[in-house]
Amino acid sequence: MSTESLRASGTADAGSPPKRNLKTAALDEAKSFIGIFIYLFIVFGLLSLHAWVVLSGENISYRFYGMALINALVLSKIILLAEGFKFADKFKNQPLIYPVAYKAIAFTALLFVAYVVEEVLVGLWHGKSLAASFPAIGGGTIGEWLAAALIMCIALIPFFAFREMTRAIGRPQFYALCFTGRLKAAR
Repeated sequence: MSTESLRASGTADAGSPPKRNLKTAALDEAKSFIGIFIYLFIVFGLLSLHAWVVLSGENISYRFYGMALINALVLSKIILLAEGFKFADKFKNQPLIYPVAYKAIAFTALLFVAYVVEEVLVGLWHGKSLAASFPAIGGGTIGEWLAAALIMCIALIPFFAFREMTRAIGRPQFYALCFTGRLKAAR
């Protein structure tokens, strides 16, 4: 069943969403935030766990749990706000590969900028200079920054693939497909 036929049958987002009351909107936003947070916490937690394993092999102490949690919280809110402002919606009506790839790249750039701004502001707050506040991502060299960006971009692809599939066929159809193995019949 194609996306067009799902939209035509009224089971997916056919344009403008129906009017929602404040309580429903807040609940939907909270669910979305929790979903984004869980995904990012798992990704950051796994990356931190990897760093811990590598560093412990060299007898270097590393505590990772707190930063994964904090970064997931902050970056989840940034993603939610950016989506609210229609950030990276350029390829919304194209085949799913385009919006997924574009969003993974665009949000990687946005999250890197947000992380740098956050670290600089925290450093300035603690009395450091601008240069001393600038984070050393992946060690600080251009190659290490690009490697970290590539890892983040690849990690965001499944996240945006699921979000775009949900948007394309509708939440009820997506959940039915994921958890029952078949699409719901059109009403």
